[in-house]
Amino acid sequence: MQRLVLPVFVTAFTFTTAAAGPLNLNPPGGAQSGSPADGALVQRVQSAGPNFGGGFLELLFRGPGNSDAAPRYEPRLPPEQGQDPSGRQYAIDPRYQKQVVNYDGRERAGTIIINTNERLLYLIQDDGTAIRYGIGVGRPGFTWAGVRQVTRKREWPDWTPPPEMLKRRPDLPRHMEGGPENPLGARAMYLGSTLYRIHGSNEPWTIGTAVSSGCIRMRNEDVIDLYERVRVGTRVLVI
Repeated sequence: MQRLVLPVFVTAFTFTTAAAGPLNLNPPGGAQSGSPADGALVQRVQSAGPNFGGGFLELLFRGPGNSDAAPRYEPRLPPEQGQDPSGRQYAIDPRYQKQVVNYDGRERAGTIIINTNERLLYLIQDDGTAIRYGIGVGRPGFTWAGVRQVTRKREWPDWTPPPEMLKRRPDLPRHMEGGPENPLGARAMYLGSTLYRIHGSNEPWTIGTAVSSGCIRMRNEDVIDLYERVRVGTRVLVI
């Protein structure tokens, strides 16, 4: 009788964070009072076990529930507070809602500044202000910093997992057409020759968290607004 030996794989995660520099970006009149702590997302998890953000992220970390079935993207239900356009319920910290804030830094108008630690994206205006949006960022080990440019823009983009992701999860679909269930959401802005994008999300309750593979995710309504304001060639500073 042959003995079947099953290999055990152990994945080690390296925890890193992006260094943030002083931006002096503050809402007019000071910070909002009564809002939760920075980075907090108001949510109620409906299933037991570690929270990986739900949907596509659960698929990446836990694998499909039925190994005999073809991979399928099935977003997990969010908390029952607030509602997105599809009717799903969620709640988000007011800190991560779109707002105009003061800006007294040196970056020129039209520049995008992404503060990874704050989980906020700023679009600099020419009147001493910036439009601020809440974002989701890379999970520990997948954060990054640097200067890039917007090199492409797409509405309802298709999604093709890069080879690096397929190597980690060969059971993922090789291609997914754009649409409401696509992980890239309603819009995508591609950053240089990297695999990173600023894109929407059909899991808006993950905004304000660190759960992606390095891409910058936004609520669909916010990424549509940003998409209309920026052009190909826009400078993007990630700190």
